Amino acid sequence: MAINYIPLDKEKHKDIKIAAKSTFSYAKNTHLAAASIKEFAQLAGTMPIVFIQDPKSLRHHVVAMLGIEQSQNLFLTGESWQGPHIPMNILRYPFDVRPDGDKLGVYIDENSELISDDGQPLFTEAGEASDFLKNRQQFLADLANSEMLTQRFVNKVVELDLLEQIQIRLMYQDGQQRNVTGMLSINEKKVLELSDEQVLELHKSGFLGAMYAIMMSLGQLNRLVELSKETANPVRTMQLSVVRPEAEKADAAEVEKSDA
Repeated sequence: MAINYIPLDKEKHKDIKIAAKSTFSYAKNTHLAAASIKEFAQLAGTMPIVFIQDPKSLRHHVVAMLGIEQSQNLFLTGESWQGPHIPMNILRYPFDVRPDGDKLGVYIDENSELISDDGQPLFTEAGEASDFLKNRQQFLADLANSEMLTQRFVNKVVELDLLEQIQIRLMYQDGQQRNVTGMLSINEKKVLELSDEQVLELHKSGFLGAMYAIMMSLGQLNRLVELSKETANPVRTMQLSVVRPEAEKADAAEVEKSDA
């Protein structure tokens, strides 16, 4: 059944209960999850973090890579999550925070399989938020604040022109090869060329540490290779490379020609 988020209403949803233990089955077809700056450090030790660009709005977003194939979450085996950290945007489900008039409101997927007759109630008999719901509301508030800071971080990275395109070349056990493109990461050389004033500003805002967390997270691509061994078509090798702009390729060709 399709996801259908509606505003959480204490009258309409007074009898709703949420399953106490999640199996994360709702995330089995999710290979990318939005990542927020508050969790970059934890994510970086578990999974790759990259930037992607929306082809329509041209806005950049930060995402955690849960897999390398469309609709395949390598961190989910059966009902178990294979990793010490789960992205906040996975954990928030079946709730979400969305604009509701001039403020943010809590929404719930009314078609979620987590809605159960035997679970945690959202409201007390008096119609007040239960302790379970209060905890979820606090979690959602933390996530919303982190996402706003994440957008400021992304805007600063784009403003300073620190992004570069990267691609992954995959070799599968059956001999097939494939290039995964459409991702960007931080260009460390450009970071090192920033002025002292810019570096100090990034450091005080927490953005400098976030950049290095993203760069270091690319080492977790090897983890995706390991996790793929449990799939029908495991990855044998994976090679990460920078996609050089055409201008740089032309300059390099000219240098080689001059040296010849």
